[in-house]
Amino acid sequence: MKYMLILRTTDEAKAAATELDFEQIIDAMGAYNESMMKAGVLLAGEGLSDPEDGFVVDFEADRPIVTDGPYGETHELFSGFWILQVASKEEAAEWASRAPLGPGSKLEVRRVTDEADFEAYADNEYVQKEAGWREQLGTK
Repeated sequence: MKYMLILRTTDEAKAAATELDFEQIIDAMGAYNESMMKAGVLLAGEGLSDPEDGFVVDFEADRPIVTDGPYGETHELFSGFWILQVASKEEAAEWASRAPLGPGSKLEVRRVTDEADFEAYADNEYVQKEAGWREQLGTK
C-alpha cells in the first residue's frame, strides 16, 4: 500500500523554525529520509517552496481563473510530502510519527489509490492505458 504523508506547517511552526540552525533541519530531515530509504519504504518526497511563489487555478467560473498566492487560510499550508510503500496503515502511522517535526507541524496521512480501487472500471480505456503509462514512468 502506498501512503502520502502531507506536511502541513502552521505559522507557529514556521516561526519556530527560524530559531533553529537551518543545517540542523537539513540534517534531521536527511537522516529521516535516509532511514526510510534504508527500510525500503520511501518512493518519493519533495519540499514545496513558499506559498507566495505559487498560484491558484479557480474553477468556480465558466473559465478557470488564475490568481497569485496561496489558497484559503494561510495559517496552515502544505510544505512538502513523502510517498511511502508500506504493508499497513499502522506502518504508515509509525513512519509518520518519526518525522523530525516540531510543535505546530502536522502530517496528514492519506492512502494513495491503486488499480484495486478501479476494478469496477477495468474495461475503461484510460484505466487500461494507465498500466502502460505507469510502466513507462517507472511508477508501477
